[in-house]
Order: sequence, then C-alpha cells, then structure tokens
Amino acid sequence: MKKAMVASQSSSASPPASPPNELQVHALAEELVRCTSFEDAARVVLSHAIALAQRVLVRSRFAATARVVRGVIHLRPHDGYRGLVVVETEAAKPRGDDDGRLTSTTAWRWVVATRRPVAIDVHAGRIDLVAGFAPAKLHEPRAAGGSDFCGGETHSGLIARDVTHVQVVPLLGMLGVVDGMLSIEVACRAAIGAPSPWGDCERDLQLCAVMAAPYLAGLPSRGARASQETDTEADVDPFLPVIGASMAPIVELLRTFARQDEPILVTGPTGAGKSRLARFCHEHSRRKGKPFEVLDLCSVPEALQMAELFGWKRGAFTGAVRDKVGYLAQAEGGTVFLDEVDNLSPQAQAGLLRVLEERAYRVLGDERRDLQADVRFIVGSNARLETAVREKRFREDLYYRINVLPVRLPPLAERADEIVPWARYMANRRHGDTAGRAEPLAIAPRAGALLEARAWPGNLRQLDNVVRRAYAIASMAHGEPKPASMVIGEEHVRHALAYEDADGGPTADSSLIDKLIAAATAFVHEAERRGGGAGGGTLDLDMAEAFKGFVVGVATMECDGDRDRAFAMLGKDRLAKARNHHKVLRRELERVEDLCARLGVGAPPFVRIAGRAESDDDRPRGTRGERL
Repeated sequence: MKKAMVASQSSSASPPASPPNELQVHALAEELVRCTSFEDAARVVLSHAIALAQRVLVRSRFAATARVVRGVIHLRPHDGYRGLVVVETEAAKPRGDDDGRLTSTTAWRWVVATRRPVAIDVHAGRIDLVAGFAPAKLHEPRAAGGSDFCGGETHSGLIARDVTHVQVVPLLGMLGVVDGMLSIEVACRAAIGAPSPWGDCERDLQLCAVMAAPYLAGLPSRGARASQETDTEADVDPFLPVIGASMAPIVELLRTFARQDEPILVTGPTGAGKSRLARFCHEHSRRKGKPFEVLDLCSVPEALQMAELFGWKRGAFTGAVRDKVGYLAQAEGGTVFLDEVDNLSPQAQAGLLRVLEERAYRVLGDERRDLQADVRFIVGSNARLETAVREKRFREDLYYRINVLPVRLPPLAERADEIVPWARYMANRRHGDTAGRAEPLAIAPRAGALLEARAWPGNLRQLDNVVRRAYAIASMAHGEPKPASMVIGEEHVRHALAYEDADGGPTADSSLIDKLIAAATAFVHEAERRGGGAGGGTLDLDMAEAFKGFVVGVATMECDGDRDRAFAMLGKDRLAKARNHHKVLRRELERVEDLCARLGVGAPPFVRIAGRAESDDDRPRGTRGERL
C-alpha cells in the first residue's frame, strides 16, 4: 500500500539563481492556490523551503561541506497529529526500511511555548531561540524540562542521518495558535558548536511558513485509504479491519509512527478502539512477534500500580507472598500499552518517567540492582492531559515525554461511515464463533440505517453489545438449522436497540442531549485552544447564542425556505402570524455570521436565507405591532 500521510521523495532542490524576492513569494502563493490536499501543499512548501536553505548555505562560509538533508512538515494542532510529510534531498543518507526519526518533541515544546523559530545544534546539544531569546543547553538537568536530544531515540536518529543542525519554524494559525511546525535538517560538521550557519534564512523561512499555514491547516488530507469499500479482502488488516474515510489519514500516520520507538499517545473517548489501535501499531512495528502487554490503570489500585509495572520480590509489602514478574519484564522486547494513563499515582508517574528517560527500573523489594527496560510504550487516555497538568494532577515533564507522537481517535459518532462496516464485521465474527459458518452474514439496509441514526456514546464497545444482541434475536427468529445466508433485519436491530432504551440507554431524547453535549464540548475545546481567557482573541460565551441561529437556519432550509412553516414547526407560529419572524430570523442569522467571522471560517451558512430575510424585513409593514 502506498504511503499517504508520510511521503519521501528525492529532490536535488537546486537553488534558484536569484536571491529571495517578491516574485518567488508570488510563485509560492500561485502553487499553493492550486493545491487540493494537505500533502500537495506540504510538498510545495518543503520544496521552496529546501531550495531557500540551500541557497543560503551556498552563500555561507560553510558552502564547501554544508548540505540540506530533508524537510519535514508536522501538522499537529492541540489534539494530536493530523498530517506529516517528509521530503528528502539527494544528499540524504540511505536508511533502508526505516522512515527515520522525527524532529524532537523538545523542539516542539519550545516552539509552542515561544511561538518563535528555534535553531538546533544537534552535536552541541543546543537550542537557540531567534529574535533575542536566550539560548539554553539541551543537556541541562532533566528536572528543568529535559531533552530528547540527550541519548534519546530522536537524537540517535539525527546522528545516524549525519544531521548536525535543524531549523524549526512554527506554523501559526488563528490568533497565533501553533498548529504545527516546519523543520529543515542540514549536515554541516564544520559548523558544530559555531554560530548558526543559517544566516538570514530564518526570516525567509518564517515568511514561507506564514504564507503556507492556512493552506496546510485548512486543506483536507488525501489519505491512502479513502474508504474500506475500495479494499480487496486481501488488503483488510486483521488488527484494524474497518477504516473509513475519516480514519484513513490517522491510520496512515500510525503506520509511520509504528516504525519509530518513541511513545505514542492515543487520546479519545472510552470504547472508541484505543487498545485496537495500540495492537495495530505493535503489529506494524519492528517489535512484531514480541510480547504485547496491556495494563488498564483504571483496574489497578494506586497503591499497586508501581508493583504491577515493575514487579515485586517476596516480602516487598504485606501480601507479597511470592515473587511477581511486572508488566515491563513480561513485555521485554515488545510493547506495553498503558491505558487510562491519567489514573497513574504520583509515585508511579515518577517511576514511569525514569523508565522513559533512562530505560531503567527497579523491582519492588530488590534494592541491589536496576533492570533495563527494552520496551516501547503506547499510552492511552480519555482525559485531557493538558488540563490535568494545569491542575497539578499529572506531571508536566511526564506529559511532554509521552506526548511525542500524539493522535486523537475520534468518537464513533464522527466516523459515521464506519458504523455499518463495523457492525457487519462484529456480526460475522459472532457468526463464525457460534455457528462455525464461512458464509458471510448480511445486515439489511434499513437495519444499517437504524444503527447509523444512533449517537453511540459508548462507541465501538456499545455497538458490539447491540450487534451481539441483534445477532441472538436474528438467530432465534431463523431457528435451526440456520439458513446458509443469514440476514440481520430491521426488526432485529430495532428489538436490540429497545433494550438500550429500556435500560436507560440513548432514547431519542437522550440522543439529542448527547449531540448537544458534543456541540458544547467542541465549543469549549475551541475556546481552550484560543487561550482560555487570555485577551480579546478568546471565544466568548455570548457567542454560544449563535446556536439558535443555526436552529432557525436549518429549519428554514428543511422547509425549503418557507419561514412561516419553519417558525411554526419550532413553536413560534405567533411570531409568524404577527410577521415578526423576519426580524427574528435576521437577528439570529447575524449572530451566526458573527461567530463565523470570529472563527475565520469564510462565508457563513444560510447566506441565501439571510438575504431574503433582510429584503422581507425592509418591506412596508401593516398595522401589526413589531414588538417581540
């Protein structure tokens, strides 16, 4: 399968004859306008950035030995990676089947904190903030923040590629929020420990990033697997059998991340499939075939978390009547998936941090020696760890150490195209286990429509329960012997869903509540992303009043533009009779327009309706009152 989210290409990136000027900026803008996907835009930006860096190096005193190795664009808003593109030059060192290490999470942390570019001297272990910010040694004590360049996987990867210097530029979104970064890697041994070889390149790279950021953040991902329907049976991954269009870019990212040894942080709601994604990453890593251990920290009391992770010796504590091998030892050479990591006790957080930084741990009750941990960590959480850090419930240094390759797994409600394929997979798995049949089981179209209409707050776990119930009901209806081609029909699914409602599950009313909560959550997350109260760029609570405008706008569209019928449907026929509904509609749609302007999303919805509302509002009125 071809790569989509991470692409490598050879490019001589020969420098233009003339220095940077307005014509070259104009050429970049023209190319970006023609791009239709994130990947296309990223390659355009990287080709310009690499050429720019090479042009500067050619004019520097290091021209004889300096060469650009590769450029990388990371698109990683607050909730995790959404895109990653790598472009290598002909000077890149061959590295076999490995995709190479990604730019250090330390660089990302500095870029996010300062919103400024950083220049990295890899061998000297030094980060310099441009524009007058004070430099800092990367090998300062880890208590001060630590560094992935000091003996970590990222540092080793850069050294292996002969990279000596890295320039990292932030991709700034709305109101200065950092949505990603652009990095250029250079091999220039003569400049190790010397003043930066970049010269005046920094300003032009920033200009390139500023121009490109809206395209990189706004364009959709092309994805390698737009739909599971296009895959043949041989292409279906046994560890991730269903991949919808919305999940395809995430899965392609994970295929690349799996080949790294850095921690992967998978966030998302309970039951959405984090453990399945963790197993998928393990099976696509160099550790495939080695142990894969899952430790759900919700099920382990805080007092026993250290013991479960590291193991214990007999007599280490009350109740330790025999030696116990910990999860790290059980997973030696393989992968440990720590689910619900936000439940880690402070003591266990300190122990895990040591393992991640030093690869060393000590079995409880054994004070004589440390053991080395040859494991890869995948970490899951359904909580917002940034909030836990701010509230001092989660160590900041541990958060940055596990937040190297973050990925957000959307809830099932945001993956509607996967609901029926997952239900079909679950039903056929059940069919094979219980009936021992090879013939595929079908789900009737109307039954699938019923499933797609649900909110699924319990995500895949809840869907699996409903499908099991529907299969049992269908089996009883078909009787024995079961037909060669069994079908789960609408009545079977409706009956299965009725049990959910009877048990206090998602009724029609609570389904609406779930969706309102989801909308409110999206609003709050956007407000948090914009600074959570830091100045005029925030998303004010009053902007939530625009929701009424969305309701009346959608209602009017559903009624084919008939505003009288829309207001009557919403229980406001009195306003329609008094002819006041035109003014109400115009006022509510203006709030929608204000919200869209604040978010910077371009033209607001309901433009046609708003225009008609204004024209109707300007018409002469009769003797009816206009007070609301």
